[in-house]
Amino acid sequence: MLLWRVLTLQGVPTGLRWATFASTGALFGMALYVARISEAASYLSDDPRTCINCHVMFPEYATWRHSSHARVATCNDCHVPHDNLLAKYAFKAMDGMRHSAVFTFRREPHVMKAIPASAQVIQANCVRCHAPVVADVTGPHAGPDRACIDCHRETPHGRVHSLTSTPNAAVPPLSPPAPEWMMP
Repeated sequence: MLLWRVLTLQGVPTGLRWATFASTGALFGMALYVARISEAASYLSDDPRTCINCHVMFPEYATWRHSSHARVATCNDCHVPHDNLLAKYAFKAMDGMRHSAVFTFRREPHVMKAIPASAQVIQANCVRCHAPVVADVTGPHAGPDRACIDCHRETPHGRVHSLTSTPNAAVPPLSPPAPEWMMP
């Protein structure tokens, strides 16, 4: 009953109902358009090319592509939790929203660095994949305050992976450009 009252706009003056319908339709249409141009559905996949929908990730993609990890792991294998499907997509949604906000407001750094939450996920995934090796680790490598990346910083992205240091990074061809009528 409540849903019907909302959908029929009961309580809204008759003169404003068409304006409300039109505004709602326009907002819904804009949301669909933004979802389409941002290739939103691609973020549900594990395809590494999704990570280069945003141009600032070209160096990370290129350095991963030429690493030993490219043959055995995708971006999500390292950067997304693997506890369960809900945790995976919740993390992807939160991280994606953060990335969208950073990119939209042009606040992206020249060199990408993992935030603390991402660093924890990356560490857990290093241990998950390399459990047989990590189980025998002792000495200076042992301890809860040591992250794998402390010593293995260049795996898999290498030392140099900023926008300015890899301006001509080889990346796969992206989707064809928009038709001219869509260009500003």
